[in-house]
Amino acid sequence: MSNPEERASTQKSPRDPEARRGAIVQAAADLLVESGDLTHRLVAARAQIPLGSTTYYFASLDELRAAALEHLANELVTELAQMQQELAAADGDPAVLAGLLHDYLSDADQVRADAALYSNAAHDPALRRLALRWFDGFVEMVSQWTDPVTARNIAVFVDGASLHALLTGTPLDRSALTSALTALLGIRNEDA
Repeated sequence: MSNPEERASTQKSPRDPEARRGAIVQAAADLLVESGDLTHRLVAARAQIPLGSTTYYFASLDELRAAALEHLANELVTELAQMQQELAAADGDPAVLAGLLHDYLSDADQVRADAALYSNAAHDPALRRLALRWFDGFVEMVSQWTDPVTARNIAVFVDGASLHALLTGTPLDRSALTSALTALLGIRNEDA
């Protein structure tokens, strides 16, 4: 995920409506990840735009929240696509998957983005499709090397590992992830 300084340097002129809308969505996404607090006033301040701009582009706070969460879901799916490429190159090796997951879970912003998607979807069923995009994509990815039920079980484990990283600030170490993934895949340790 990009940091706020990088995003600020790539923003276009305030006269560019699409760039302004994008800045509003990015500001809202950042706020959801950082604190979960979302108001038009906070978004306008973060995006450094007039308050009326947020309501011009988004009639309601719910509409703005949905756009921000879709933005977060898209970023997480992009990360998943990169993970899929690396895992495919390693022919589904559980140790490689564990390393990729460790790196993913070490990124506090990604973990908080996952949490923001899930917590908002728990309160608004219309957002559930966004929250499940990464989960469903992960199941599809892992199903290339195992059956769909096992892939789903692994995805549930990863959700738990993500919650653990969110609460403790530290992901499970690579060896614990490798051990768990190997066990879930039904691979004997001497074969892993």
